[in-house]
Amino acid sequence: MNETRLAPWLSASQWPTAPIRLVARLGSGHTPSRNKAEYWENCTIPWVTLADVWQLRSGLKSIITETKDKISQLGMANSSAVKHPAGTVILSRTASVGFSAIMGRDMATSQDFATWTCGPQLDSRYLLHALRGMAPDLKRIAMGSTHKTIYMPDIEQLRVPLPPLGEQRRISDFLDAQTARIDALSGLRQSQIGLVQERLESIIYRELDESGAPEVELRRLGVAVTTGPFGTVFSASEYKEGGVPMVNPLHIRDGQILPDLHHAVSPATAARLARHRLRAGDLVVGRKGDLGRAALVRDHQDGWVCGSDCIAVHPGGRLQPHFLDFVLRSQYVRSQLLAKSLAATMPSLNEQNLLSLRIPHLTLKQQGTIAARLDCVHKWVVSVTSAMRRQLDLLAEHRQALITAAVTGQFDVSTASGRGVTE
Repeated sequence: MNETRLAPWLSASQWPTAPIRLVARLGSGHTPSRNKAEYWENCTIPWVTLADVWQLRSGLKSIITETKDKISQLGMANSSAVKHPAGTVILSRTASVGFSAIMGRDMATSQDFATWTCGPQLDSRYLLHALRGMAPDLKRIAMGSTHKTIYMPDIEQLRVPLPPLGEQRRISDFLDAQTARIDALSGLRQSQIGLVQERLESIIYRELDESGAPEVELRRLGVAVTTGPFGTVFSASEYKEGGVPMVNPLHIRDGQILPDLHHAVSPATAARLARHRLRAGDLVVGRKGDLGRAALVRDHQDGWVCGSDCIAVHPGGRLQPHFLDFVLRSQYVRSQLLAKSLAATMPSLNEQNLLSLRIPHLTLKQQGTIAARLDCVHKWVVSVTSAMRRQLDLLAEHRQALITAAVTGQFDVSTASGRGVTE
């Protein structure tokens, strides 16, 4: 893997590039045998695993000091796990690929991470920024049909621009300040999106609460449900970019299904999953993670596949799909979903619990009247939040361009203000 294949922007570096492993000690981690109970007693050593990636996803956290799990001295001594010194830079390389941070204390990692302990020619903060600049490229080249992975031979080939150490530190100071400014703006926009969505939630709740209708379980209204193909393993040949989209909770946002063209299956595979295909007028509900994510399947989405982490809801003739859409996305139902969650650490939902949800029992005409009123509010919310999300996307693009331009020396950070330097 050459630098052009991984990150084309590296070829614009004003400084020579070098394999990171030549200026930092490359390492990884391991998981002690779960069959040896004694390896999991007296666990005191912080151990970074994929359970800690949530801390790194936003890119706002540069130093990690606490971990969900720990391992023992005995477990580490009887495995390939290693205690890395504080200041070591970590990169997630499996499943959740491309997230990075600096260890704030001595820690071990699972095999899901690559680590670099910087030598005298490389500053750890500078390396962190460089790796974050590569994050989109790393995700692009990650291999595997189910769990994406950056394999260690490719990790060994990763390169970094290598200006003098003093310049690396100036770049790091500049990027710390400028990315913090961008992140603050992004945080404000996220808060505004949340407030707008809360407004919609409150209006939906009021409409349902003030209807005065008796509540009835979904199962009593002729609703049918189908869980996605749980446990199905697809071969690499069954995935097809631009094929039939497969819908999972990640693809449901603001009441809309936003497909990932990379998360699609071939027409032949879609045909094999006929009982899991969505039809226009169905609703798709996330059964894991952020419970309450739901969306109405539109005409152009007819035939898409319900993923394993979703449940397809078929309304039947006694419920208007648009009305049920608003109900399932409301706080009115979300509180019930959380109460019915099957797992404390990873909230989840099954078909029976979904069918036992209680909703107001209204006539089709009443449902249509409420849905029409809510649709007007929803269109305004979609318009406003879409504009805000476009601004977030632009801020993210600017942040990424700023990092790549700075680490490759395309401008002098000692004189740059950070404004306009990447335009």
